[in-house]
Amino acid sequence: MNQNSESRSQFSLLKTVRFAPFFWTQFFGAFNDNLFKNSLLALLTFGVLQSGMELSKMNNLGALLFILPFFLFSALAGQLADKYEKSLLIRYIKGLEIIIMLLGAVCFLYLQTWGLMLLLFLMGTQSTFFGPIKYSIIPQHLRAEELVGGNALVETGTFIAILIGTIAANALSDWPSGPQIVACVVVVVALLGFATSLKIPPGNAPSPDLKIRFNPVTETWHTIQFSRENKAVFLAIMGISWFWFLGAAYLTQIYEYTKVDLGGASSVVMTLLSAFSIGIAAGSLFCERLSGHKIELGLVPLGSIGLTVFGLDLFFHTTPAHGDELIEVGQFLSNPMNYRVIFDFVMVGLSGGLYIVPLYAMVQSRSAEEHRSRIIAAINIMNALFMVVSAATGVLLLGVLDLNIPEFFLVLAIMNAVVAWFIYTIIPEFAMRFLIWIITHTMYRVTHTNLHKIPDEGPCVLVCNHVSYMDALIIAGACRRPVRFVMFKPIYDLPVLNFIFRTGKTIPIHAKSVDPQTYENAFRRISQELREEEVVCIFPEGKLTQDGAIDEFKTGIEKIIGKDPVPVVPMALKGLWGSFFSHKDSKALSGMPRRFWSKVELVAGDAIAPDQVTAALLQEKVSALRGNHP
Repeated sequence: MNQNSESRSQFSLLKTVRFAPFFWTQFFGAFNDNLFKNSLLALLTFGVLQSGMELSKMNNLGALLFILPFFLFSALAGQLADKYEKSLLIRYIKGLEIIIMLLGAVCFLYLQTWGLMLLLFLMGTQSTFFGPIKYSIIPQHLRAEELVGGNALVETGTFIAILIGTIAANALSDWPSGPQIVACVVVVVALLGFATSLKIPPGNAPSPDLKIRFNPVTETWHTIQFSRENKAVFLAIMGISWFWFLGAAYLTQIYEYTKVDLGGASSVVMTLLSAFSIGIAAGSLFCERLSGHKIELGLVPLGSIGLTVFGLDLFFHTTPAHGDELIEVGQFLSNPMNYRVIFDFVMVGLSGGLYIVPLYAMVQSRSAEEHRSRIIAAINIMNALFMVVSAATGVLLLGVLDLNIPEFFLVLAIMNAVVAWFIYTIIPEFAMRFLIWIITHTMYRVTHTNLHKIPDEGPCVLVCNHVSYMDALIIAGACRRPVRFVMFKPIYDLPVLNFIFRTGKTIPIHAKSVDPQTYENAFRRISQELREEEVVCIFPEGKLTQDGAIDEFKTGIEKIIGKDPVPVVPMALKGLWGSFFSHKDSKALSGMPRRFWSKVELVAGDAIAPDQVTAALLQEKVSALRGNHP
């Protein structure tokens, strides 16, 4: 892979056999789910379908029937996805969808309400079994640098499909022949989904000897406990489910919010739903560009901030409705104040996209392949649970405590801030990566070349020239793998940066003559990290350059490789000399620098075998990579 392949657009995945058939299969499935479900609810609302029950009770029953299978069958679905080849399972599931939709077509044609409600349960069952396969097959078919882009496309496709299915259902329900058209469309879309599934490449079974257990209660509990074995992964699952809590709360209340607080008709509802869905799609797609083709956990706190800020803005900038007659979208848009509401819904969605895509990619990358599907099943269980709790929270706050909906949005924003603070306190890696991302994207424009030469697995040492106090942050922000830096202790102890360095497991070092204890501890830690197959980065000059030139490399690197013979990858930073935190003109950390913004390039060279490593050779390699660009 070269620099061009690193910067290739995520949309190129839609041209590949290993991703495109899967993408369209899940897109058609999401569309059909929402067309069927929303058509049923719309036809009940307008009286085309009769049930003998109150509309609100039917809506709640429909939501229960669709979500119940996630509690009953998610554990079994995760086991099956780990035990059997995934593309074959997908075809079985899409075949089941065809049968369900054929039965649904008959029920739509003959206006059989309770038959449609039963089929809603079967659709939830089908979605339950598809979920673990959906997210566990992605890392089997995509490379590490494609994982964020692939997840972004899947989230984008899902929410666009939900939006189109919802709009189509509401539009068709107004037509006299709406039920007949819906009956035809759901069958055609199911057939399209099955056709695209035939092209999905095999997804090998990671645990073919797994013994299937069917007890839904005990296995659901075991699946949740299983997901808790990795603390960071479990917190990511909780973060994903929290987003579904928020999303369910917003989407559930958007109808009444539009009618009561904005005075808007159904066309305004569709406008706000579109704004929310387009925002999620845009945020998901931005993840790829903002993360630099790697899993960038720093975007998660950025998304959290957006969810809180724009949720608060919905409370502070909502204009009360005037008049008894509901306004259509044209009249709604004639009021400039309403653009603020649309903007807020777009930004809540966009923040959600930035928030959720890295979390899904994190779960996929940090879960062992042999039980990844069961981890995904745990996500589905927790998502369903959080959506039920979301509905109960709405009933409590709006029904019992008698809050209005803008006040409900205010409470959601505050709750989100509290949840975010809790997660980032327990797992400070998120906050650390956020600080790195902010620093490296505000003061520097970083490009990188040949970073694929850093091994994807196994231990190695990176060596680089040392130009500024930001060197470690720039390297950490560019590399896909976590890097353990060996840092001069006075730099390690700097305020704010010390939090980043400690959280990133940086290894402080000092001259043996000055602090022999720190010196010996550093080499002990370096050896331990390499034996745990981590990446260690050192700056062999031992200090920041004072004149822009590369200083003599110390022989500590030879001591490291002599004890732990691992490959060494030379790297060079270009463009940092004269930046804010360099020593040019003695302006580092004080005074006014010559420039605040810097274009920086990080270049990696070919790995050097352990038996060839010398300090002099590494200095020569790094100097050649840097060239005449200090």
